[in-house]
Order: sequence, then C-alpha cells, then structure tokens
Amino acid sequence: MGEDNKVAPEDADSKKYGEPAKYDPTFKGPIANRSCTDIICCVIFIVFIAGMFAVGYFAWSNGNPYKLIYATDGRGQICGYDTLVADKPYLFYFDITACASAASLLELQCPTTQICVSKCPTENWVGYLEEVKYQDPTTTLSVEWTKFICDYDIDAENSGKSPLTLFEDDECASYYLESSDLYGRCIPSFIVTAVEAASGLITDSSNHTLVDANNQTISLDDLEAAQIALAYYINARAIADKVFDDITETWTFLIGGAVIGMLISFIFIVLMRWIAGIVVWLIIILLFLLLALGIYLCYTEYAELASVDTSSIEFEFTTNLTSYLDMKETWLAFTIILGVVLAILILIVIFLFKRIRLAIALIKEGSRAVSSCMFTLLWPVIPFLLEVALFAFWIVLAVYLATSGSATYAIANAPTDYPIANGTSCDVTLFDGNNTGAQCIFVEYSGDPNLFRMQIYILFGLFWIMNFIVALDQIVLAGAFASYYWAFTKPKDIPVFPVSYSLGRSLRYHLGSLAFGSFIIAVIQIIRVMLEYLDHKLKGSENKVAKFLLKCMKCCFWCLEKFMKFLNKNAYIMIAVYGKNFCTSAKNAFFLLMRNIVRVVVLDKITDFLLFLGKLMVTAAVGTLAYFFFTNQISWYETYLSDYLGSVPTLNYYWIPMIIICILTYLIASIFFSVYNMAIDTLFLCFLEDLERHDGSAEKPYYMSKELMNIAGAKNDKNVKKK
Repeated sequence: MGEDNKVAPEDADSKKYGEPAKYDPTFKGPIANRSCTDIICCVIFIVFIAGMFAVGYFAWSNGNPYKLIYATDGRGQICGYDTLVADKPYLFYFDITACASAASLLELQCPTTQICVSKCPTENWVGYLEEVKYQDPTTTLSVEWTKFICDYDIDAENSGKSPLTLFEDDECASYYLESSDLYGRCIPSFIVTAVEAASGLITDSSNHTLVDANNQTISLDDLEAAQIALAYYINARAIADKVFDDITETWTFLIGGAVIGMLISFIFIVLMRWIAGIVVWLIIILLFLLLALGIYLCYTEYAELASVDTSSIEFEFTTNLTSYLDMKETWLAFTIILGVVLAILILIVIFLFKRIRLAIALIKEGSRAVSSCMFTLLWPVIPFLLEVALFAFWIVLAVYLATSGSATYAIANAPTDYPIANGTSCDVTLFDGNNTGAQCIFVEYSGDPNLFRMQIYILFGLFWIMNFIVALDQIVLAGAFASYYWAFTKPKDIPVFPVSYSLGRSLRYHLGSLAFGSFIIAVIQIIRVMLEYLDHKLKGSENKVAKFLLKCMKCCFWCLEKFMKFLNKNAYIMIAVYGKNFCTSAKNAFFLLMRNIVRVVVLDKITDFLLFLGKLMVTAAVGTLAYFFFTNQISWYETYLSDYLGSVPTLNYYWIPMIIICILTYLIASIFFSVYNMAIDTLFLCFLEDLERHDGSAEKPYYMSKELMNIAGAKNDKNVKKK
C-alpha cells in the first residue's frame, strides 16, 4: 500500500541534485536536540559590533552636529555655539554678491569675509556715503560709526582709518541690505528690492559703476541669479511650511488611517483561505480577456488599413515611430505577437494546472497557519523596531562621524599676481593678505583618510546588521510555521508558544549562521554601492567600454543579490527545522528546490503576484477612503463622529495626508504579507520534505492536509488516524 501512495520525484534526473530526504521515525518537526552552528562567524560578528561602538565613541568624542545645524564663519567658529561667538547666532556676509556665482545663496561658503553677528541688518546701508562725510570737513553730518559691521577685532571708530580704508582692507563691510535669518544666515529680505537699489550702494567716484569691496565690477546678471535662487528657496520653504502644517493638523487621522490599514490587511489574510482560488483564477481569466481584446483591436485596425491602397507607401526606417502605426504590417505583427503570447499562456495554464492548484492550496494553508499562530502577525513589530533603532543609531553615528574632522581653510579672492593661487590651503591664524584682497576663508571640515575608512565601516555595518535582523525575523517565523506543519494532529500537537520557542532556539544556537548569511548579502550590497559610486564618477566620461562593463556588473550583482536573498531565506527555513550550519542548510535547500524546480517557479511567481496584488488592494482601499474623508465627502462622519473624533481639518494640500496614509498602509500591509509569504515558503519546503520522507503508509504517513494530498496525488493509508 505504501509503495502505491509514494509520489515520485518531479524530474527524471533529480538525483543529480542530491539524494531525497529519508524517513526518520524520530522526526516530529523542528528538532530540539541541536548544537551551536557557525560559531566563528558569531564571534566575528560580535567583534564587528564592538568595533561599531568603538567608532561611535570616537565620533562622539570628536564630532559636533552643531557644525551641520549652525553656520560657520570664516575662521571656522560655529555661530551661536563656540565660546567666542556664543551670543552671535547669525552669519553675515561682507559681500553678499560674492555668493551669486554659487548654485544657491545657502551654500556653506562664499569667497568673502564671513562673521557671526548678534542680529541681522534691519536696514539698507551704504558705506561710501560715510566716506563722503569723513572726507568733507564742512559737512554738518558726522560718520555713523555704530552702523559699521566689522571683523571681530576691529573697532572702526578708534582704528584711526578712514571708512574707505576699512573697506579696502576688508576689515568692515562696505554695504549691507535689510536681511532676514534663513538657517542662521543673513540673506536680503527682498532680493528684488535689493537688485533695484544695488546700483546706488557702492559706486566708484569716477564712473559710478557698481563695484564690490575689492573694486571688482558686479554684474546685474549675478544679482538676478541670486534673486532666482533665493526665490526658489523661499517658495520651497513656503510649501514645506504648509505641508508641515497639514501633517500637524492631521497626525491623529494619519494614525487612524494606519490602524484601518492594519485591520483591512488582517481581514484580507484571514479571507484568503476561502477566496484565494477565486482571486487567482479571476486574475488569469482577466489576463486572457485583455489579450483577446488586444488581438481583436489590432486585427480590426489591420483590416481597416488593408482595405486602403498603400502600395505607394515605401517602408523606411525613421525616428518618427507614429508613422509605423499607419502601416497595416505593424498591426498584423501586433496581432500575431499577442496571439502567440495568448496561446503560450493558455498552454502553460493547461500543463501547469496542477501546479497552480498547488499554489492556491498552499496559500490557503498559509492562512490556516497564520490563524493558528496569531502571534506571528505581531512578531514583525519587534524586528521593525530593531531596524528603526539601528537606522536611528546609524544616522546619529554618521552625523557625528561626518563632523569629526577639523576645519580647513583655502585662499580666495587672490589677484592674479598674488604668489599663492586661489584654492591653496592656508592657516587662518597666520595669514596676512597684505591689503591685496586675498583671504584665507573656511572651506569645510575634513579629516585624515581613516575618517573615510570609518565611514565605509559603519556603512557596511548598517548593511550587515540590517540583514541580520531580517534573517532573525525569517528564521523565527520559519520555526513557528514548521511547528504548525509537522504537527500531525492540528491544533492539538502545535506548541503552545511556537514563536517564543523558535526565537529561543535561534538566539541560543544559530546566531553564527544568521551572521554568516547576512554577511554574504552585506558584501554584495557594499559592492553595489561602490559600483554606483563609480558609475556616478564616469557620467562625464567618454569611455563607452568602461560604462558598458560597469552596467553589466551592476546588473550581475543585482541578480546575485536577489538570488542570494532567495537562497538565504530557504536556508534559514532548513536551519529552523534541522539545526544544521548555514552552508549545509543552503545546499540542502537548493538541492530540494532543484528537485522540484517546476513547482518552485510556478508557486513563487503566483504567490508573489497574488500578495503584491493584495497589498495594492489594501492600499487602494484605504487611499480611496482617505480621499473621500479629507475632501469632506463623507457626510455621516460630520453627523455622527465629528464630536468624538474631531472635525475634518481644512488643509492646504489634501493629498499630502492621503499620500502619507497610503505609504503607511503599504508598509503595514507589507509587514503582514511578509508573514504570510514566509508561511507559504516554509510550508512549501515542508511539503516537499513530506513527499520525500513519507509514503502514506501507516508507518510513514503524510503530514500534509487532505487538500494538498489530493493535489499531489497522494493519500494516507486508511489505518492512519485522521488529522
């Protein structure tokens, strides 16, 4: 009887992918007696994490996030933070037009003297007029020294210098405009007014041309460029303020929308045990109907063009693609192509009808597994919080590390006959421009080459630890769902706390295997980052061969990452069940899948597409509800619920909270459906092992459900106690 029920391997030459699993009378699911695996990898992983904390200590000791938050003056002092300028939080530019050549007025540095001030100028001021007062002893007007904005150690009134000399020596600003604070920088309040008034700010006495403090002519085009740049920024800032206000007004409703998305996701997963078959076949039928409609429309167009005399039209290659649509041959080709595709798909469905039924049965079985282990739906919250904590830690670490370097300075505004070229590094404490206009200004915070190496180290650490958390999530769920499958009598034989038991086994025995698998993915990801960096560097290159090879490598490593993630997931399932090391588990999983390759391909594609469709359905449902809500088209809400939950707020952009809710819903649905997907993958591997280990006899009964046995063409002996 047992031999009659035995299901043969799917492929005739499947033995080249290893021997099928043998019957083990002691096997009842995830084994309890196991030992630690890949211990060396575990030790290396712990040492690496210790290195991350060491880098963190270095960054915390030397870094200063205020360097990114506040502006830095020409001497490398942080306005409003460093001791000497603690009471001066705003950065003032001696010559704001020097910033016009930059992409934006908000560039960190401009080639002009920059100092920290206690407040930004509140009026327009012309320094040249003060020079007129200073030079004319007959005038009754005195020089208004209090309006001068000068370098830190300069007292304009008591310096003994004339205003013009102070301007030429770059010790005081020769003009300034009414300004506003933008991220700690004094920027002209109305740049249009500034452009119109600029012609009278600093004027050469001989020809009245607009010049800066170094007697260099200022182009009105530069001022217009500055005006446009600032206008873009102000507009973007206004939009950002409105968006922030909308989010502030609707944050409670955003949380409510996320909760609704969570409930709909849960309901959809529960319903899938009954509607999975309907959804799959409905998708297939709709696809066939769409192809048939395409064939009909293309043939109709071909028939219409065939009735027209087109013999005078000669075929020729052209970049005007629409011209091809006027040719009957084009529509005939479309008809044939769509017909061939439809025929191929129909044949695939006919020949793979049994495999599609298997996919539907496993989807239903996955719903039962999730329903029997309800905590699996809550478990992803833990790795999600771990990922958020890791990313937050990495962001803080990266910020501190990026600001761990020391201030560097370079020559700017040097004349052509100056002995030192512009851009040459300099020492701000020793520099003397000798009244030539040359300046030693702050450029950036930089460090030694080890700083770059540490940045690469923490980036790799982010990839490795993030993939480790993903691996922990997968192995815990795999252990729980494997406990469900290998429970002969459900739900009696299912462990009371399958997720807790699986988590305990994973932490106790398999941290090294998880570290090994996640390390492989992290290496591939860091290589992909390097390739992207090289691709960015080669954008302006004319070397077509290098670009082609780089594109090929990027494609290859993308495919490799996808394959390794797929293999790792199945390896973690085998580790959760049998407790072997990563390499052995990966090999066994790979051979098991290759022995059933047709089932794997069909199941993987159908389930992936169905789950993706489910996520879109949930997101679309919640997004539609959010649209009607925020556009105040749900009348019964204002009537019955507004007194308890609050009225619909009046928004600047109603689509902002709607988009946020859709994104949150999709992320939440992805978490729920990732559990569902893991359940299907685990049950599928267990199903394949079940077919190889057992034959349905009383001694070796199948553990699968009756529906799976019917689809697989297997059955248990009548003496086997029913599950």
